[in-house]
Amino acid sequence: MDTDLTPELRELRQAVREFTTRELTKWAEVIDQTGTFPDELWELFGRQGYHGMRLPVEFGGGGLSVAEYCLMMEEFSRCHRAFTIMSNYTSGMTPIAIARFGTAEQKQKYLTGFAAGKFKSAFALTEPGGGSDPAAMTTKAVRKGDRWVLNGRKHYISGGHIADCIMVIAVTDSEKRARGGITAFLLDKDTPGFSVTRVDTTIASDVIKLAELTFEDCELPDSAVLGEVGQGFKIAMGSLNNGRLNVSCCCIGAAESLLAMATEHAKQRMTFGSPLIDRQAIQWMLVDSAIEIKTARAMTYDTLGKFLEGRDVGSAGSMCKVFCSEMVGRVSDRVVQIFGGMGVMRGFPVERFYRDVRHYRVGEGASEIQRIVIARDLVKTGAVVAMGGLG
Repeated sequence: MDTDLTPELRELRQAVREFTTRELTKWAEVIDQTGTFPDELWELFGRQGYHGMRLPVEFGGGGLSVAEYCLMMEEFSRCHRAFTIMSNYTSGMTPIAIARFGTAEQKQKYLTGFAAGKFKSAFALTEPGGGSDPAAMTTKAVRKGDRWVLNGRKHYISGGHIADCIMVIAVTDSEKRARGGITAFLLDKDTPGFSVTRVDTTIASDVIKLAELTFEDCELPDSAVLGEVGQGFKIAMGSLNNGRLNVSCCCIGAAESLLAMATEHAKQRMTFGSPLIDRQAIQWMLVDSAIEIKTARAMTYDTLGKFLEGRDVGSAGSMCKVFCSEMVGRVSDRVVQIFGGMGVMRGFPVERFYRDVRHYRVGEGASEIQRIVIARDLVKTGAVVAMGGLG
């Protein structure tokens, strides 16, 4: 498998790495201290052209491919997971869904706002009773004249409490459900009947919050429908596949950063008269981590290569997401062990990374759900789909 990058991708990666090292490292400390995304940081992203990076150029976006965007997320993840979340507010699942399925009016309204940094987005799919089974959702939208009346509740919605535009997935035909009875709607935050009823702080950094969203006789016009009526499940599932590759690259970046920190610490930390790096037990933890990172990158870059070629990836995105998210969990655990007392102390990056990466095995589809997706594909095709490269 080929993990070499084209000259253009190498140049992009180097530019983002230099920016991250020069500008974002200091902001990571501010985020950890305040638990917020500072307005100055949001403005910095705008000046750098990092809002709407995946959106079409004609709407003010960066026009990046999914592969280019994922490489940027990998670099941001080397510093702090918060920067990838900021990027997804304007280039994540909802903006991309609008770019793919939106009307001319929807694109002009929302995409220009995302690209200018005026709007933040959220994706509302998960429900208290649905969990990883979106086809069992109970949030409904009923047509009344030329409007839709939305009722229901979504929870664990990343950034839902600060989003200006939310893509809400709701049932519009209870009999058809996932087979043409689920529709995607674009909801503005000031819509009557919509409210943020709870905001939860996760195991991760304080800045990473999940919201509960409630819809009570919330009226939406026909122009709020994204794509066709009944197409919502397809839109949601298509968006998730992009998200899984995004997460995979985030895991690779975080793991690589953790390995670098552990290696440097092991060289400097003295135990019983010798550096920690001389201990075979420590060497093997570092080596195992390096092998797993190398393997994760090969899998993920191959799958991204297929995207560049316009080929069907099958369940390869799920394979990448499972392997990478579980890989970074093992790497972070080893690194905490290598750091010892420093590894479990609040205020040190290692401890924060350890908490931040745990979410990856749950968000964007839990590991167990990904294995179900892979198993179905395997039963259907009887083989693993061939992959390409980024070189």
